[in-house]
Amino acid sequence: MAEENSSFQSVKWDNGQIQIIDQTFLPDREVYITLTSAGQVWEAIKMLRVRGAPAIGIAGAYGLYLGIRDLPESAFKMFYSECNRVADYLDSSRPTAVNLSWALQRILNTIYVHKEKTIPELKEVALKTARTIHEEDRRLCKSIGENGVELVPDNANILTHCNTGGLATGEFGTAFSVILHAHKKKKVKMVWVDETRPLLQGARLTTWELEKAGVPFTLNIDSAAAFLMQNGKVDFVITGADRITKNGDTANKIGTYGLAVLAKAHNIPFYVAAPYSTIDMKLDTGSDIEIEERDPEEVTHIGNKRTAPKKVNVYNPAFDVTPNELITAIVTEKGIIRPDYKKNFEELFS
Repeated sequence: MAEENSSFQSVKWDNGQIQIIDQTFLPDREVYITLTSAGQVWEAIKMLRVRGAPAIGIAGAYGLYLGIRDLPESAFKMFYSECNRVADYLDSSRPTAVNLSWALQRILNTIYVHKEKTIPELKEVALKTARTIHEEDRRLCKSIGENGVELVPDNANILTHCNTGGLATGEFGTAFSVILHAHKKKKVKMVWVDETRPLLQGARLTTWELEKAGVPFTLNIDSAAAFLMQNGKVDFVITGADRITKNGDTANKIGTYGLAVLAKAHNIPFYVAAPYSTIDMKLDTGSDIEIEERDPEEVTHIGNKRTAPKKVNVYNPAFDVTPNELITAIVTEKGIIRPDYKKNFEELFS
């Protein structure tokens, strides 16, 4: 039985350890696992047990605390060096999403500001900052949804890609939060869910969350998106983002760029929903974003079943980059941002 208007938390801090739902088991089973070390957090992020840019930022923040929790008393310089080592290690798990490096750097900066404190006190500073990052994400995701509702027409047919709900964030989601809050206002007729190959985050995860929330949805194969648009069944497209550069170019799950091109061809708005922490003002354009490439077996196999010849060459980028000129607006917790993105981002960050 669906829980009307429900939201979901995929990462929880509980009595000195992280509890996550292992997303690799969804939708068949809800399996919860406990993480008690930085190494376990690294593995969980790398293997997509926890995924989604905000969620891995939250997990990484707690992981940094776990990695320094048992460090012995030492001079600050030595302690801070170890903090940086653990942060670099965790940051290596997924290179494209900016939220992970942002969260880790925020904790490092906060520790440094309080360097006059004792080592036990600095460890508590790290944990408090991680918990603050988590709580902030929950609040800002709610705000993203509330801000984005004004973009949703009545009786809306919405197309979305990958997974952007509570599984991918602290709670509520990003693009999913817009959908959820629009559903609460009875504005949603249908959500079209791209299956999102090769790992099927749409089919496995987004449908699971929509069903829990009681939102009407239909799962479609990725390559049906153009046909849906051609037949007038899509009023707008909305996706999340893993990194947004200074000029508004946006990295998101592979297939997003193609949707933006299709939306432009069919005169359909294309929206991105993301927290301000996803905007990377250090990178000028999308060409500066490092794109993660993943294991070929994600493409050559479905489960344990091989679907391609052995030794076949595989290109498996996890993300692509949508140029800013294809993005109608970006929904953040601070409001809706429209072009000129570079100018408006600079004002936002000032």
